[in-house]
Amino acid sequence: MSALAQNEIFYGTGFLRDVQKLQHEAQEKLAQLLDILIVDTFDSRLHTKPLGAPLKGKYSFRITRDWCVAFEFSGQHTIKLLVVDHRNRIYKRLARL
Repeated sequence: MSALAQNEIFYGTGFLRDVQKLQHEAQEKLAQLLDILIVDTFDSRLHTKPLGAPLKGKYSFRITRDWCVAFEFSGQHTIKLLVVDHRNRIYKRLARL
């Protein structure tokens, strides 16, 4: 039996700066969620969803009810984390990238 390939994660420009703006509790939860993301991008605890046009090819998952992470696949098992922001702003930010 072979093990499933784990995802490799890279951080986009500004992603870590966004994380520093989160409250400490949200930062801790994000760290836990990234551990899940490495193993299974579509684990139900992440609430991962593909984004529609004009953001097709990008995805988001929830940190909390109000805070999300946007990412894209750079390869089959390679994820680039793009931004962290409030759910009311994240899609507008992504459109500017």
